[in-house]
Amino acid sequence: MKKQDKQITRHYAVCPHDCPSTCALEVEKIDHRTIGRVHGSKDNTYTDGVICAKVARYAERVHHPQRLRTPLKRVGAKGEGLAAFEPIGWDEALDEVATRFQSITDTYGAEAVWPYFYAGTMGWAQRGAAHRLRHALGYSGQKETICVAISNAGYRAGVGAIRGVDAREIADSELIVVWGGNPVHTQINVMTHIAKARRKGAKLVVVDPYETPTAKQADLHLMLKPGTDGALACAVMHQILADGLEDRDYLEAYSDFDDRIRAHLSTRTPHWAAGITGLSEEQIIAFARLYAETPRSYIRLGYGFSRSRNGASNMHAVTCLPTLVGAWKYQGGGALYSNSELYRDLDRTPLHGLALRDPGVRMLDMSRIGPVLTGNPQDLGDGPPVKALFIQNTNPVVVAPESARVREGFMRDDLFVVVHEQMMTETAAMADIVLPATTFLEHDDIYTASGHTHLQVSKAIIEPFAEARSNHWVVGELARRLGVQDELFEVGALDLVDKALHPGGLPSADEIHQMGGLDCSLAFETAHFLDGFGHADKRFHFYADWRSLGDHDGRLPEMPDHAEIIDEADNACPYRLVTAPARTFLNSSFSETPGSQKKEGRPRLLIHPDAAHTLGVDEGDLVIIGNGAGQIRIHAAPFTGLQPGVVVVEGLWPNSAFVDGVGVNALVSAEPAAPAGGAVFHDTKVWLRRG
Repeated sequence: MKKQDKQITRHYAVCPHDCPSTCALEVEKIDHRTIGRVHGSKDNTYTDGVICAKVARYAERVHHPQRLRTPLKRVGAKGEGLAAFEPIGWDEALDEVATRFQSITDTYGAEAVWPYFYAGTMGWAQRGAAHRLRHALGYSGQKETICVAISNAGYRAGVGAIRGVDAREIADSELIVVWGGNPVHTQINVMTHIAKARRKGAKLVVVDPYETPTAKQADLHLMLKPGTDGALACAVMHQILADGLEDRDYLEAYSDFDDRIRAHLSTRTPHWAAGITGLSEEQIIAFARLYAETPRSYIRLGYGFSRSRNGASNMHAVTCLPTLVGAWKYQGGGALYSNSELYRDLDRTPLHGLALRDPGVRMLDMSRIGPVLTGNPQDLGDGPPVKALFIQNTNPVVVAPESARVREGFMRDDLFVVVHEQMMTETAAMADIVLPATTFLEHDDIYTASGHTHLQVSKAIIEPFAEARSNHWVVGELARRLGVQDELFEVGALDLVDKALHPGGLPSADEIHQMGGLDCSLAFETAHFLDGFGHADKRFHFYADWRSLGDHDGRLPEMPDHAEIIDEADNACPYRLVTAPARTFLNSSFSETPGSQKKEGRPRLLIHPDAAHTLGVDEGDLVIIGNGAGQIRIHAAPFTGLQPGVVVVEGLWPNSAFVDGVGVNALVSAEPAAPAGGAVFHDTKVWLRRG
């Protein structure tokens, strides 16, 4: 039977790749092993029938000819790819892993083994598998800092809880401010709801260091220097107060705003901020008045502007704005950064194996995997060196800061590495044992979201490719071989999910799946904090208690401000580098699919034409970017949509895509951001020269 003659059916699923969206999907199933096109679900009121192009073409990834088919054992040199491996059976692979882990534990202690993972899948049963293994066996813990540690701290400092106004209310807004995000690339559903508002006359403002596709659609683009968002927010507050446009009654009832804050902000003038941000005073004043005079104003906060040394302070300053004008009171008003704490009825204990956890086990910072693997004593503490890695759902050789140092650590002869992955990533190429992994269409899982309010359960639609196995299955098999006897490793993934759902009185996994997701949205008064913010005193905090959030060195300012702790440009390194997301990549995922490769072409350095002229480079010429951490070569792309002292590299390309095989994260510092760690991907000073 020809493919076109087969009956195509549609099945509900959930995208596992992007935490703000975790879109509800309709997947075309051609047969028990084959999918067709992927569509957004029209039944989900947030997804609203719209998904990104990369997931719409997911068949390219599921049926990629280079998907890993069978377990592999390295017989050649590290980093050489498939040619360095030979196929082995699952039993042989898992026996070898268990034997090596046990030997390392016997010799160095359990903390010498480090399970390392992140959000390659957002599903909690599969994503949490490595946690269950670590807690059962006492392996080193993981401080999860690579994505939201900085932004969470900044939002919590003011709001007190990681939740906000339902994104569907954007459709009722009169003014939408997208601050530090590019939803055209990363959260296309946000643009759907913005479009609804704009059809009714709403305005769009974008705050971003360069002219993204989102910024191109804006009525006003505030193209500031990276790391200066706190200065802009304070100057906006200054102008609002100077014009008498603050909501005094709201401030009195819902915040700790006082005369000291007022006096402090009186010094943070538009003139002061213009010198820091590179914006004009007129732009700042115009935005302040537009914002204050539009009651139903909604700020959609992104992650990007927090990924710097002062990122938490920036986030805190921006969250002060809707409180100053009382925007939280209105339908379509307020702000949203993340709704990740909305799902408190979901018990993470079985999903993460928390009942098995020894609180005394050391925590290693995942953003500092390079220093950890190269033996930095401050990272290792009193524990042993890391002698084994068990990696699921991430590609640290490409995505982690100081990537050259990460590679150095992986090259150690005494480091045993196991990677469970769908493709031969650059991290997998460094492994001793590679295990083929399922995609989300081949296993079951439960998903929360940060950008919307739905709890969703997705079931396998097609059979696993070749010999691919799920995270949950692999961890269960390893646990059995390592002598762990616990029900968490013996039940199926959806049985585990039911254990997480039942204590909170939630429907079963099967019921949530049949419903197409459970909407966990809050009542208006709670979602808008009209019954109190997340702090014990129920007030929004203009005064940030950074010490309680981990800043014991006093690096961040107590009041909203511009924290002068960024990697500021200087004579030696006069440019500031932003490593922004590309439209058709997601971290290092999708960089191997034909559609994404055709769209993105090759790594490019976006550089202002004036800076390009100074360097003597034109379109396509090679440029060397460097700093104290190293240097890379990349092709220039002159671009007017940024300030002359700013350069941008879009997309987390494989290191091998760069001219010298060294990727952009070689330039990014692994220095932990205040108050408690986090990767500073957009806080890098560099020099440039012709390549």
